[in-house]
Amino acid sequence: MSQTFKKPYNVKMPKKRHEEEEFGPGKKGLVICPECNSTYFKKCWHHDLIGIDVSDKKDTPIKFVKCPACEMIANKQYEGRLTIKNVPSPLVKELEGLIRGFCQRAFDRDPMDRLIEIKKGNVDWEVTVTENQLANKLGQKIKHTFNRVKTKTVFAGDPSDVVEILVQFS
Repeated sequence: MSQTFKKPYNVKMPKKRHEEEEFGPGKKGLVICPECNSTYFKKCWHHDLIGIDVSDKKDTPIKFVKCPACEMIANKQYEGRLTIKNVPSPLVKELEGLIRGFCQRAFDRDPMDRLIEIKKGNVDWEVTVTENQLANKLGQKIKHTFNRVKTKTVFAGDPSDVVEILVQFS
């Protein structure tokens, strides 16, 4: 048994997926988005400057750059799309309130989680959001809130993070 593990092996594990890979390495100082006033400090986006303590550094550089969520909205990109089919007319207001409230609470937790748009048709809706996890959670919330709802999740190919969710009322 001891002979089995005497020789060292060089095993390369795949790299963990960090925020560093998606947005690049952390930026020095403060980065403020001129559109939504979100602030990037210590590798994290915050809603404003109130909770940020920069007293330990005297000359903190400040840059004004669009945040990734504002960039996505300006470029008409999304990471999550929900297609909601056969929306019953009595549930229209309740469903819209659920979507807007859920996305607002997500935005309150993280300034990068945003509702981009709700396109309403006669019975079919299309909801786009900036984060794929937000779209996934929103689809599950709709499924658990309303009876007789079926969901189907489809993830895009490997280089992309887009998720498409089909929510169908029966």
